[in-house]
Amino acid sequence: MRQARQFWSVLRSSAYQAMALIVVAFFGGYALFGSNGVLAGFEYSQMLEQRRAELNMVRKTRAEIANRVQLLNPNHADPDIVDEMVRNKLGLTHPDEVVIPLN
Repeated sequence: MRQARQFWSVLRSSAYQAMALIVVAFFGGYALFGSNGVLAGFEYSQMLEQRRAELNMVRKTRAEIANRVQLLNPNHADPDIVDEMVRNKLGLTHPDEVVIPLN
């Protein structure tokens, strides 16, 4: 009987240690492999670089569109842009036509 109590006592204390080890292992694994873990940081940095390149491309496109809008201002429209748009809308451009910008 005494051996059985000692056995259960040892088993119970070992179970507490095992549970504590499982909890520590879980949080340690999550800190390493989780969505905000150490290994995810490398993936986030790669995604950040991709997003920065995409942002630069969008900014460049936005600047080009802003420039065209400025050139189409009704008060002083650029004749070359107006000519390009009119010829395009009326179908007077040719597929082999080359536009050479002077600026």
